[in-house]
Amino acid sequence: MPIISSESVQERYDLVIAGTGFGSLFFLHGYLERFPQHRVLLLEWGSYRDQAWQLKHRRNGDRDAEGMYVRQPGQKPWAFTIGFGGGTNCWWAVTPRLAPNDFQLKSRYGVGEDWPITYEELEPYYLAAERVMLVSGPEELARRYPRSGPFPQPPHNLSTADKRMQAASPDHHFAIPTARLRVPVGQRAACCNSMVCNLCPTGAKFSGLNTFGGLVADDRVDLLTNARVRAVEKQAGHATGLRYDHAGRQAVARAPLVAVGCNAIHTPFILMRSGLEHPVLGRYLHEKSVAQFEVLLDGIDHFDGGIPTTACNTSWVDGEHRREAGAAMVYFINHYNLYGLRTEWGRWRQTLPVEAFVEDIPQASNRVIDDGGDLPVVEHATRTRYNRKGMQRVAELLPELLSPLPVERIVPRPELPTGYHIQGTCRMGREPDASIVDADLRHHQVRNLLVLGTAVWPSCGTANPSLTAAALSLRAADRLGS
Repeated sequence: MPIISSESVQERYDLVIAGTGFGSLFFLHGYLERFPQHRVLLLEWGSYRDQAWQLKHRRNGDRDAEGMYVRQPGQKPWAFTIGFGGGTNCWWAVTPRLAPNDFQLKSRYGVGEDWPITYEELEPYYLAAERVMLVSGPEELARRYPRSGPFPQPPHNLSTADKRMQAASPDHHFAIPTARLRVPVGQRAACCNSMVCNLCPTGAKFSGLNTFGGLVADDRVDLLTNARVRAVEKQAGHATGLRYDHAGRQAVARAPLVAVGCNAIHTPFILMRSGLEHPVLGRYLHEKSVAQFEVLLDGIDHFDGGIPTTACNTSWVDGEHRREAGAAMVYFINHYNLYGLRTEWGRWRQTLPVEAFVEDIPQASNRVIDDGGDLPVVEHATRTRYNRKGMQRVAELLPELLSPLPVERIVPRPELPTGYHIQGTCRMGREPDASIVDADLRHHQVRNLLVLGTAVWPSCGTANPSLTAAALSLRAADRLGS
């Protein structure tokens, strides 16, 4: 993947991709496996900043997210990385799968929307993505998320609190699946549990840099950085390339296959600027709510697990309650950066931070719009009653969930302003009138245009979305020509 100058952009490629995050890089990986002789151009708005630069500057890129979109006053913020690797740089590598019923929320529970793909159809690509990332995880998780093969790496160590929870609830409390190495591989060391996970000094965490960085020297792929994609070029109903700005000049990169893999804020903005108007384009922007609690323990110490988030509890991930209230995944946190240690003498570590990711129903009113300015405008004014009932349900049932532990008191903490998961706005679906892309991530009207990444989510679920984005891209590449 030679980093080229604008003068070195070829007249024509086989594939041109906007963005270099999870969706784009995994699609590129799958595409080159299918078409090893093809030539590809990646257009990245940000810079290429290697691990040494990120560690030195204590940040993942040289552009601040708040300056890359317009937020309405008083509304929630959105966090993302603009630069080579996108979210693979800043993420904390938690990799649960979506639950099987997340794909059929409407048909199963009568709320939200169904996906045009089933868990069973995506499962082989989940496994393939886990193998690329070298995900560690427990085999017993297959009780909740059926799988066709083992995790590439063994699970990380549980905390004392986790072990008690697992003994009491073996079908719901599991070591967290994570793209952090438990066993070193090549230049990637084991997780050091040092709580600088967005930077990961050991390379234990999967990133675009440490896994797909070998493409930097691959002559099949060119990378043009600091190139902002403005629009998809079209002719006679087909995409012909991507129009972009670079060094103050505008140009077009041409290819018979075009993909837009920016985040769920910028991808719809690019499609809007391309004249691809659609009633749902930019709408249904969503992410989970994150409820936080500090659990004060009586007589057992915490923070003795192997990684910063040691376990997930799936008790509320699925069930009939989803007809009325959002599902929730509960994470057991193994670091004291959130609330600090206790101040009582000898009881410093008798505290357990807990986070619950609570599902929301995407609303058409929460959206990305093009007001004619240079940046997308984001409107996200409200959460649904469904989400609020899910949050209330977590608070009410948490004492019962934690009953295997010697709990002294549960202290509610402020809800996180953002869950760092930007989803929706280019939703996938079977009906062209109600969705932007199909199950293969192809645009319904422009069939040689693909939309990659979390913008295609038709519903929320409770799982971190990165693994699913990777799996969908691998499937999309495998389905080319089908």
